[in-house]
Amino acid sequence: MDPTPQTLLIVAGEESGDMRAASLVREIAALCPGTRFVGIGGNRCREAGVATFTDITELAVIGFTEVIRNFARIKRVFDLTLERARTERPVLAILVDYPGFNLRLARELKKHGIKVIYYISPQVWAWKESRVAIVKSNVDRMMVLFPFEKDLYDRHGYTADLVGHPLVDEVHADITRHEFLSHAGLDPHAPVIALLPGSRAKEISRHLPVMLAAASLMRQKRPDIQFILLKAKNLDQACFSPWLHLAPEKLKITEDYYNALGSCNSAVVCSGTATLETALMGKPMVVVYKTSWLTWHLGKFLVKIPYIALVNIVAGKKIVEELLQANASPAHLAAEALKTLFPSDKLLQELVRVKQLLGSPGASRRAALIVREELDR
Repeated sequence: MDPTPQTLLIVAGEESGDMRAASLVREIAALCPGTRFVGIGGNRCREAGVATFTDITELAVIGFTEVIRNFARIKRVFDLTLERARTERPVLAILVDYPGFNLRLARELKKHGIKVIYYISPQVWAWKESRVAIVKSNVDRMMVLFPFEKDLYDRHGYTADLVGHPLVDEVHADITRHEFLSHAGLDPHAPVIALLPGSRAKEISRHLPVMLAAASLMRQKRPDIQFILLKAKNLDQACFSPWLHLAPEKLKITEDYYNALGSCNSAVVCSGTATLETALMGKPMVVVYKTSWLTWHLGKFLVKIPYIALVNIVAGKKIVEELLQANASPAHLAAEALKTLFPSDKLLQELVRVKQLLGSPGASRRAALIVREELDR
């Protein structure tokens, strides 16, 4: 049977992938009217027009121990994806991040003669650089977000396409600090620290208690400090409820991420994409990350870069403090977070440099043009 014209398989495995995939799908649809999209995604992908046969919640696990615990479910989704690929016969597959799943999927899709485009490279620069060989064998086109990723692939004799980071288009405030804080019932003239505990329930349970305890300690030293707790839209308020008794006075919860970031003086941020969002807003930060004992010790053995925060990785050096595992105690976090209220000119200049390294606006459009090139071949 001939491939169904203009049917694309989209596979995004978690919240950030859902966001990136949705933006890309919209751009492809604008460039290639009539294209049909099927695959794995969340609400954003569905709103963009992807007919999903599995939701990202089926794959939203982090850490070695969680993957092992949920292996049967992940395998079931993997088998279903291959079955749908055989029946839908897409002209190509676009795999978004989520390398533990998607690199294996790429290999199987290639066996079925399906062209594979990978969007958002596996972190081969952090660990398992040997995965470059897997990419070379199974991925027809790799689209990367960071210049250092393209450099790494070049060193291995594989040409990757640098498209830049789509966050450059997305991260901006719509209202002023005064408007946001006044509407939130906070004093626009007093300092504000944003708390970003993560976008997964497990991250909330590990980070939020420490962040709230640290916030209370900060209020003891600086009674004028106010706090904004940023809740990811994919999370239920119930994820926060067990810990809110630790919250200090003058704390507001919001889902209005970018207006909140634009209104704060600095932030305490869970390691991940949120560190880049905070950097794009030009805000000083302390990065926090806690995970299971097993995941942490396996990671220490496998990871070969000196930092875990993307903002430091992109900068190529440590520009913001990272508090990890036991080092992320309330007292230590409070002390470091208070320092961010008085950032040096050098730090602010480094944040500007990180923004420049993330590329110019139009990343999703550039990625869509690459997809169209492959569709036209």
